[in-house]
Amino acid sequence: MHLYLLAIAALQGVTELFPISSLGHSILIPALFHWPIDRTADWFLPFIVVLHLGTATALLIYFWRDWARLIGGWLRAGGKASNADARLLWLIVVGTIPAGLLGLLLSHKIKALFGGFAFAAIALMLNGLLLLGGDALKQRRGLIALPRLGWMRAFLIGLAQALALIPGFSRSGATLVAGLGLGLSYADSARFSFLLATPIIAAAGLLEVPKLLHAGVPHALLGTIAAAGLLAGVFAWLSTWFLMRWFSDHEMKALRPFGIYCLLLGAVALLLG
Repeated sequence: MHLYLLAIAALQGVTELFPISSLGHSILIPALFHWPIDRTADWFLPFIVVLHLGTATALLIYFWRDWARLIGGWLRAGGKASNADARLLWLIVVGTIPAGLLGLLLSHKIKALFGGFAFAAIALMLNGLLLLGGDALKQRRGLIALPRLGWMRAFLIGLAQALALIPGFSRSGATLVAGLGLGLSYADSARFSFLLATPIIAAAGLLEVPKLLHAGVPHALLGTIAAAGLLAGVFAWLSTWFLMRWFSDHEMKALRPFGIYCLLLGAVALLLG
């Protein structure tokens, strides 16, 4: 049991930030390999909360200079969007609103309706097609520097995050493709995507902390859950480090490998599941 929980933690740390859907993988992989994990157990939700908090912490650590600069610029501007850093922070706020509201209102209903194995596999394949389409969009759009991103475009990129409420669709994949479609480069789209993901992932974890404190987690699992949170954070940091370099160095077909992977895994899951 303990090794499987650590495996899920590593899987979460990678797939939350790679554009391949952490929620879809958390459904498909344990089922395909018959991992003995009871997703209905009282301790499972607190376990996922810890993984989310580990991922959010990794993002904060990786981008701490960005956040320090953005908050400093916001303070210097007195809360107004009168300098580039303050404006980018407000763009993140604008982008966070749609996914945050939809997540609070619809998250559990969507997962109950579309959380099955077959649907997750199909959605993962659709996510792959979305990623391949993102590469095509990149070749046809001009570039807009991130500081010049408009308010409506930031809102639309944030709205794309809501796709991640559906198991099989990736948060980072949706926001990356939306950024590319609205004129950002791969590197700027990835940076904005990860900055945008930080408050959403952190909030998703923090909102469930009261349940974590009152869930009655078995003492035998406490150490494993803590280690899993740390492991998820380490893999999330490494994933961010890799992806920021990948998107900087591959300016034409950066999403293609992930799109093909999603198509293949979804097809294999349907065949074997």
